[in-house]
Amino acid sequence: MIIIVKREWPKHWPTFISDIVGSSRSNESLCRNNMVILKLLSEEVFDFSSGQMTQTKANHMKQQFCSEFRAIFELCQHILESSTNVMLVEATLNTLLGFLVWIPIGYIFETNLIESLTSKFLSVLPFRNVTLMCLTEIAGVTFPKNAPSAYSSTICRLFSRTMQQLNTMLPPHTNIPEAYAMGTDNDQKCISNLALFLSTILRQHCKIIEAECKEKVGQLLGTPFDLAMNYLLAISEVDDMEVFKICLDYWNWLVAELYREPPLANPLLTMNLAIQLIRKDSLCTRYHYIPYLSRLRSVIISRMAKPEEVLVVENDEGEVVRETIMDTDAISLYRTMRETLVYLTHLDCADTERIMTEKLQNQTNGSEWSWKNLNCLCWAIGSISGALMEEDEKRFLVMVIRDLLGLCEQKRGKENKAVIASNIMYVVGQYPRFLRAHWKFLKTVINKLFEFMHETHEGVQDMACDTFIKIANKCRRHFVIIQAGEKEPFIEEILASLNTIICDLSPAQVHVFYEAVGYAISAQPVQIVRDNLIERLMSLPNHTWDDVILKATTNVEILKDIEVVKNLVNILKTNSAACRSIGHPFLPQLCRIYLDMLNVYKVTSENINSAVTLHGESVLKQPLIKCMRAVKTEVLRLINTWISTLSSISESARIPELPSIYMSFVPPLFDTVLFDYQRNVPSAREPEVLTACTVLITQMKEKVAEDVPKILDALFGCTLEMINKDFEDFPEHRINFFQFIRSIIVNCFTALMLIPPAQFTLIVDAIVWAFKHTTRNITEIGLEILDRLLDSFSTKVSPDMAQSFYQQYYLTILSHLLSVVTDSTMAQVAGLTVFAVTLGRMFRELEEGLIKVPLQGPGQVKSNVEYVLEYTFELLKKAFPHLTDEQVRIIVQGILSYDNDVEKLKEHLRDFLVQIKEYTGEDTSDLYLAEKEQEVKAAMEAKRRAAEAVPGILNPHEISEEMIEEPMGNGPALNT
Repeated sequence: MIIIVKREWPKHWPTFISDIVGSSRSNESLCRNNMVILKLLSEEVFDFSSGQMTQTKANHMKQQFCSEFRAIFELCQHILESSTNVMLVEATLNTLLGFLVWIPIGYIFETNLIESLTSKFLSVLPFRNVTLMCLTEIAGVTFPKNAPSAYSSTICRLFSRTMQQLNTMLPPHTNIPEAYAMGTDNDQKCISNLALFLSTILRQHCKIIEAECKEKVGQLLGTPFDLAMNYLLAISEVDDMEVFKICLDYWNWLVAELYREPPLANPLLTMNLAIQLIRKDSLCTRYHYIPYLSRLRSVIISRMAKPEEVLVVENDEGEVVRETIMDTDAISLYRTMRETLVYLTHLDCADTERIMTEKLQNQTNGSEWSWKNLNCLCWAIGSISGALMEEDEKRFLVMVIRDLLGLCEQKRGKENKAVIASNIMYVVGQYPRFLRAHWKFLKTVINKLFEFMHETHEGVQDMACDTFIKIANKCRRHFVIIQAGEKEPFIEEILASLNTIICDLSPAQVHVFYEAVGYAISAQPVQIVRDNLIERLMSLPNHTWDDVILKATTNVEILKDIEVVKNLVNILKTNSAACRSIGHPFLPQLCRIYLDMLNVYKVTSENINSAVTLHGESVLKQPLIKCMRAVKTEVLRLINTWISTLSSISESARIPELPSIYMSFVPPLFDTVLFDYQRNVPSAREPEVLTACTVLITQMKEKVAEDVPKILDALFGCTLEMINKDFEDFPEHRINFFQFIRSIIVNCFTALMLIPPAQFTLIVDAIVWAFKHTTRNITEIGLEILDRLLDSFSTKVSPDMAQSFYQQYYLTILSHLLSVVTDSTMAQVAGLTVFAVTLGRMFRELEEGLIKVPLQGPGQVKSNVEYVLEYTFELLKKAFPHLTDEQVRIIVQGILSYDNDVEKLKEHLRDFLVQIKEYTGEDTSDLYLAEKEQEVKAAMEAKRRAAEAVPGILNPHEISEEMIEEPMGNGPALNT
């Protein structure tokens, strides 16, 4: 029915609304069905029209619905006032709920609708939930600027009457968490809907409601507002995460608003002074919230979600285990709770500290001891890092760590100790500012982490390593200077005890440890000292490496021993881990093993090829061969890691180094890997070779231009042959291949002038193949490459060369681009914006006269613009014969008209796709995907900027090094 109405109304069935309203008065059963139809039509027009129909048609239907709405509203009023049929009234309320999203505001505030909902239906059990939902929609209405002042009074009446009804339905002394746990589904939905109503009306109209309550009573206590806040606080304790999230969303908004009001927003006031002013000033908005916020702090602290840094958790069976899968919902919840608690701490840091201290004392005395309670408390303590004044943070954190260490000594059992250890590590890892300022405490913490690295309970060692790397990253300088009272830098002690510290760690944990120590070494500014530290750090893996290389020189067969091969993989990963954090200064270590490493690569590759020749490609799945391939991969990753570090060096320092780096590293690398890649069977080719060449070209730029033809000869043809059969095979090679092509065009475009025309044609074909992919990231890379290619030919080459390019490739590229952009299943892959940008560029180059060569050929009599418009018309007409000539002509003319306005061109293309999908009956809901993603991205960026302005909101490990101001001295000693 709805599909028919959408097609026929209003043009071919103009009396539809009057027909359905008229028939509704004759029969209650028919009336109920009509209510459902009207609700569905409303949803189709006002909720789901985006992308389902053209913008013009959607707007016309909305206007028609609004112009005839009075008759529908009067029908709803008549039913609500006079009908005794429960099912009909319920259907009418549900229909009205759908209308409230869009109906003119006068129907809500200038009729008796609100009075009817609050006085007649809210207290009736069958209508309770839908009525609350209607009131929530009304509460969420934003008044226009010219709205009558009476609307504000109406909102206050709605609020007070609703609270009066709730006072009877749900007495204030009710234990809401218990009632929720024992209640029916409808009871639980009611509490959830109540949370939504209260959070919506208090957020949307808080100023009006606060002013009304203060005017009548002089305070908020004992008013409907007070009742609403206590309901919300009680509902916040309900053991249902979805209900809690509703409340949390409101609390997060509220505390942020309270923080932004003076005096906390005054940068001239200290936090403590600002809080004292709030407590004394009864006219301050925050003053009236003090009792609610104190209770809220306790709720948030007691329910704090698990941060992503915590790896030791309690499973459903009550066992303490290592978390294996990251819970993204829990991480998102934690971030919101963390932000809320930081604002609460700014509003009254003494109260936050008091609650946390009391709860910690209840852990140590056993009155509230449980893993869950301790976890939530410690996660909350870690979450307010940066929110306290530095002296308060020092005093508070010392007390917390001492109590936790005492608790660790006090409790018996490995599981208890594992839980406490994970909490100690989490808390200390969250306070790098404190650790940087208090060396002795930092040293104590690091030594404690080294102890935990020998604790074999599941997850503890992982967390110890992860905490160490975060602290080493944020406090790196303090490891390499001589602190007060010390004889040598702490890094010396670590390196002297290296073997003892890591002896119980797994290989993966050792890699994390080496990366952490690498951060500390990178802070050493003196090259000779730094080189010595690197040499000592790498002494253990180098000893094993030298031993293997020595044995391999006398007996190369040793490189077929699986244990030896595994050792090599581990050593290479250790080097990569250290290189990641040390950066460019890792060069001496890389030079030490570089040529031996390439020889190992060559021999390993020969061993793999021999195995494939003897046993076929199935041998590649055997454990030994997999390990051998891992050796090749890790060799390439280590080289990629180091070459990538060149970007961290300033331009002035990098340019003089490039020739020597090039001569030392590039020729032996190419000699080893390029021919090897080309001769291998496809399934044995390492995708990391493509990445290595991409990184090299990106960093070296035009320096490698002369080598690009050789690289293309070795990699291009054989890789293209692997991926041009379909869109799925060899996914790693596929993405790496297109990134490789992009790196050449972006960083080394002149190299393309050195290759044969046939090979350049293949590159253009590859770019077309890229943007035709069904995988979004490849499609986007393909369009980016095409855009860069077009830009380069318009700005970087001679006019003759540019015209030759346009004549040979313009129409081919355009036809392929149009075939994708007019295919709705393809256009949604990357979103219409990127297609509109590229298509607009191609038509703009045409319109601006950049293309002078006749595109049709020597006999062309029309202008290029006329010819391409005709060419495009014929392409689209052939592809979509069901469209009229006029429709296609408008589409083509629109592309030209909007070629300089991406937004308008995108909307024009979207309307065209909607026309096609309407004809075929396909779903069009995904045509707005790009806008939704852009909206989310913009909101996240705005939120990040706002967070940077509030101390403590950002996780300390999210703060860039530029934002950190380390104390220059050793800091005061702290007795631990």
